[in-house]
This record gives sequence, C-alpha cells and structure tokens, in this order.
Amino acid sequence: MNILLWIRFILGTFLLICGMLLFVVEIISVFKLDYVLNRMHAAATGDTFGIGLSIIGLVILNGWNFTSLKLLLVLVFLWFSSPVSSHLIAKLEVITHEGEDKYEKEER
Repeated sequence: MNILLWIRFILGTFLLICGMLLFVVEIISVFKLDYVLNRMHAAATGDTFGIGLSIIGLVILNGWNFTSLKLLLVLVFLWFSSPVSSHLIAKLEVITHEGEDKYEKEER
C-alpha cells in the first residue's frame, strides 16, 4: 500500500510540474511572438494543456473525493470556455484586420 501512495505522489507531482512548465513556455511565447494571432494561440494552448495537466495532477494527489469532482468540473468548464474565447478573439482580429499592413509589406 505504501508503494501505491508513492506512485500516486510521483505521478501527481510530475503532472503538476509539467503543467507549470507549460505555463512558463506560454508566458515566454506570449512575450516573444509578434503577431496577435500567434500570441493568442500560444496563450490558449498553454492555458488548455497547462490547466489540464495541473488539475489532473491535483486530482491524483488529492485522491478521489468530492473536491476532486469539483476540480474536474472546473477543468471541463475551462476546456470549453478557453477555446471558444480564443476563437472569438481571433475572429475579431481577422474582421478588423489589425496588423495586416505590417505583414503584407514583409511578403512583398
């Protein structure tokens, strides 16, 4: 039984650390990328995967109880809301054509 607790601890900690590393990569890429849609894609992908890994790691560390169920419901809500909001921001960017002149000049 003690070995299962250690395996659960190691797996949960590994997923939590991977989620935090994805957040660091997301933050760096948001500051380094130039185009708005690239920054938005990096932020949305980092949020979706980083939050997913972090919350799954917390569920594994916490064990199966009512708190884990609430964490999974938060995860489901974030998985539905983050891509939808990113899509709406991208659609607004395409409609308003912000930053289009800079990249058209580079292509010529």
